[in-house]
Amino acid sequence: MKDGYEWLSLDAGESVQWHGQPRVKSIIPAVLVGIPMILALGLGFLVMAGAYLSVKNTYYAVTSDALYVKKGILSRSVQRIEFSKVQNISFSQGILGNSFGYGNVEISTAGGSGVEMRFRSIQDPRKVQQLINEKMKPGTRDQESSSESSSGRTEKEVLEEILSEVKDLNSKI
Repeated sequence: MKDGYEWLSLDAGESVQWHGQPRVKSIIPAVLVGIPMILALGLGFLVMAGAYLSVKNTYYAVTSDALYVKKGILSRSVQRIEFSKVQNISFSQGILGNSFGYGNVEISTAGGSGVEMRFRSIQDPRKVQQLINEKMKPGTRDQESSSESSSGRTEKEVLEEILSEVKDLNSKI
């Protein structure tokens, strides 16, 4: 794996399927804003340096089990979302993204409010979205609904029993 991914500690049997970083070209808007600010206020260098350091210190990974984002210039933040928690996945490309070949992949989780994780400015976001969708399909990962509980029943059977009991309670009210 490329340098910069030593932060990624994988579980036993987990393997990296894709990894990437935001495209450096995605800082073009910061450069366009920063150059006039250098001339006017002298702060433009900070805007451009901040955008560059943010891009160079952000890493993304899709493994056989989960999605990861690592961010941080002075500190480190690592976010992990297991495929079983992913509810929705989408990608988008703006005008610059279409021109320069990058875009965003947004991940929403069950029970979450809005987008929980975003792979920003990555190359070929459609391909990454398709990879994640494949990992979420039945047969490509362990299905919780078919796993057996300690009582020997599948999760689906337990959920059906709970639903039946809730219906019984509702009918008595």
